[in-house]
Amino acid sequence: MKKIGFLSFGHWSPGAHSETRSAADFLHQSIDLAVAAEELGVDGAYFRVHHFARQAGSPFPLLAAIGARTSKIEIGTGVIDMRYENPLYMAEDAGAADLISGGRLQLGISRGSPEQVIEGWRYFGFAPADGETDADMARRHTEDFLQVIEGNGFAKPNPKPMFANPPGLLRVEPYSEGLRERVWWGSASNATGAWAAKLGMNLQSSTLKFDETGEPLHVQQRKQIEAYREAWKEAGHTREPRVSISRSIFALTNDLDRAYFGRDRNSRDQVGMIDENTQAIFGRSYAAEPDELVRQLKEDEAIQAADTLLLTIPNQLGVDYNAHVLENILTHVAPELDWR
Repeated sequence: MKKIGFLSFGHWSPGAHSETRSAADFLHQSIDLAVAAEELGVDGAYFRVHHFARQAGSPFPLLAAIGARTSKIEIGTGVIDMRYENPLYMAEDAGAADLISGGRLQLGISRGSPEQVIEGWRYFGFAPADGETDADMARRHTEDFLQVIEGNGFAKPNPKPMFANPPGLLRVEPYSEGLRERVWWGSASNATGAWAAKLGMNLQSSTLKFDETGEPLHVQQRKQIEAYREAWKEAGHTREPRVSISRSIFALTNDLDRAYFGRDRNSRDQVGMIDENTQAIFGRSYAAEPDELVRQLKEDEAIQAADTLLLTIPNQLGVDYNAHVLENILTHVAPELDWR
């Protein structure tokens, strides 16, 4: 069995071929798709977060709205860039969204990817401390956030408050019990995967990873997952961690599918530079008739190793078509791979 969710990058554009032409379109369609996905039996609705872009920049209002409209589906992110986040304010937003959804928030966070603007986090009021990199700052924000959502008091109360306080030090409110175990780290390297395991975070591995061995992406990710689970065991955590893999997968069942994605039949991994110092490997897309797709997916070692699969969707093609994409996987692919 495997949990299956969708991952939306939340693009919108005013182009003639886009069904998602504004931020309002994206937000309302995302809610509608999550509702439709829940009705189909999809397990999760996840959203990518990018700042200074025509994408989802502020996820918590959207997650809360989906939580209010649904009852079972997990709602999450993949990922929030922690370079941009105030850990305490984020803890309030996350706690509220989690309570609205009844404890269904799955919060993917990370150092983030190259952004639309140079050092965009500075515009949000953040800067690395002396001797820190922006990645160090993201990890510091993460550790602060994890500590805050434990729910322990740390702030000295006013002796003459406006409202009566409970005894002792105060915590950030609203507090949502259990959220700490539903935080995921989006890891692009083996080292950060091990670091996430040490801190007790679940693991998200995307369609991009630092190219550390020259092997195919799915092999490198399978080894990353193994290293993560070993680090988790060494850290002495008592619960079982969760691991997700993201993939672009399209079952070609009609002429429209073939028109949109038939060109991806021969897709391959690609290697490129994500900055001047870092070589990364970008995962292939899977697009084929269902029987061939099943054969190809059986050979993906990372998918086999993960307990959760996030399907990247073409959100600008509209709610109905994306629901069709998800239904194709649930109907024609998942049962043949014993995911359902």
